[in-house]
Amino acid sequence: MPNDIIQILPLSDHQHAEWLPLWRGYQAFYKVDIPAEVSAVTWSRLLDPREPMGGALAWNGPTAVGLVHHIRHRSCWTVGDYVYLQDLFVSPAARSAGIGRKLIEYVYELAAAQGCARVHWLTHESNSDAMFLYDRVAERSGFVQYRRALR
Repeated sequence: MPNDIIQILPLSDHQHAEWLPLWRGYQAFYKVDIPAEVSAVTWSRLLDPREPMGGALAWNGPTAVGLVHHIRHRSCWTVGDYVYLQDLFVSPAARSAGIGRKLIEYVYELAAAQGCARVHWLTHESNSDAMFLYDRVAERSGFVQYRRALR
């Protein structure tokens, strides 16, 4: 799949049928099953211009082959906001074609155009294929994530 024919375009409301299989593929990769009602809210938030989140799809002609979701948020460390790249997924058949890099670069460009100070993301420590790319396009922060579910 030639990298030059891949287009990264912001999500639009008529693309739910293309987005959903990629979203489900992302969940399958991480062995989670997000309830349909949560995915429905996520979809509506991704499209709502009043929300601090958005997304894009990678297109190979008429076929969506990747997705990225991003969330803009404040920081106590900089004047400029940060952008959290929350979800990144490329369909297995389209991997190793530079699509993940293009999706990350899309978020970099979006964040820079909005005057943001940083783009950051997490990945699971077992996701070595993704980390091979991430080590080339960003620096590891050295921080360890801690969390506690409240519901």
